[in-house]
Parts: sequence; C-alpha cells; structure tokens
Amino acid sequence: MTRIKRGYKARRRRKKICLFTSTFIGAHSRLTRTTTQQRIRALVSSHRDRNRKKRDFRRLWITRINSIIRKDRLFYSYSLFIKNMYKSQLLINHKIIFQIALSNKNYFDIISNKILIY
Repeated sequence: MTRIKRGYKARRRRKKICLFTSTFIGAHSRLTRTTTQQRIRALVSSHRDRNRKKRDFRRLWITRINSIIRKDRLFYSYSLFIKNMYKSQLLINHKIIFQIALSNKNYFDIISNKILIY
C-alpha cells in the first residue's frame, strides 16, 4: 500500500488563516490554534461593531440636533421636533436633518418654523 501525503489542503487552510492574522501580536499570529481562535474573535467583533457604528452615529445625530433645537427655543426638544415633523408629513433622515442644521441654518429655521405650526 502506498503512502498518502495529505498536507496540501491543511497547509493551504492554515496559510489562509495565518495571512488573516499576520498583523496580530505574539502567538496570536504564529500558533495555529490561537490564530484560528483570534480570527473567529476578530470576525465576530467586526460584525458586532458594524451595527454598533450605525447605532453610535444615530445617537450622535440625535444629540446634535437636540442641542441645535434647544439653542434657539427654550421649551422645545428633539422629541417634540420629530413628533411635529411626522405630523406635518415631512419625513427627513436624521443624518440629513443634522447636515441641514449644520450647513444652512436659515433653511433649518424655515423647516422648524413650518413644523411648529402643526
């Protein structure tokens, strides 16, 4: 019976994992078992943080819009602003509202005055 050499596939798989973890420090980039664990951990973290990034930016836009709204009017808040926006059927993205408020203050004032009527 002839001897079977089966190192090719395993070596290719390990090399792919080592290329992924090549920038990691210490054993995390050298030893096979730890590289596979660190690769799984890195992929889980990147997946989780993609969603967290969206959440963090939304929170940032909301706080900035709230501060801009409260700067002009004393008893007016972000929640009232959004509620009145939905009542007046003016559906604008949070990101777009913030960009309008930041870049063109006059246009934002026009929008907020129209919303206040409702």
